[in-house]
Amino acid sequence: MKILVACEESQAVTIEFRKLGHEAYSCDIEPCSGGHPEWHIKGDVLLFLEPPFDFWAQDCKEHSVLKWDMILAFPPCTRLTVAANKYYKPEYAKRFPDIQEERKAAIEFFMKFINADCEKIAVENPIGIMSTRYKKPSQIIQPYQFGHQERKATCLWLKGLPELKPTNLVEPVIIKHKSGRTDSKLHFETLSLPAKERAKIRSKTFTGIAKAMAEQWGKLDEEKE
Repeated sequence: MKILVACEESQAVTIEFRKLGHEAYSCDIEPCSGGHPEWHIKGDVLLFLEPPFDFWAQDCKEHSVLKWDMILAFPPCTRLTVAANKYYKPEYAKRFPDIQEERKAAIEFFMKFINADCEKIAVENPIGIMSTRYKKPSQIIQPYQFGHQERKATCLWLKGLPELKPTNLVEPVIIKHKSGRTDSKLHFETLSLPAKERAKIRSKTFTGIAKAMAEQWGKLDEEKE
């Protein structure tokens, strides 16, 4: 299958699909950090949602796509997650004057993937505003269902794809602060990092989840034969 993995610079999902022989491409405005520029499209992903077209990957080689068989999208969650809801209150208007327009743009960007012309689509995001602005997610998964000792509720909106089945249930590591508040291991370990670096690390797809996506969704055409 030809697969577009949108908003993915880590290439975690792309690599797992490539391992199974699929022609998967990551796409992001950032250069890839996964080590495979030959599979990465650096640029605005909205330009590559509707084939047919020819394009150049980050390695400067030309590729052609007549149709995407699957689109997996990981749009930025900064303006969509519930974690930042307080900043949309009137008392923060002077501090963040453009935040309402930024949220509107983030919602429109999310919906571009939902409405893409493709039979198999998955859009990922944390728990946030899209549950009400669009609809409730098809399922909510946790990294600890796929072999990672992390707690991070992750929503999936699915079209033409079955729900992911857990592959390796483990006990999550929970950090308890002096205040009594609990935190996931990754969240706690990245608290002291600069905001941009912290966000980049936290947004990466866990390898166990990426592998499950490839192994379960990448074999759907085989099951029909």
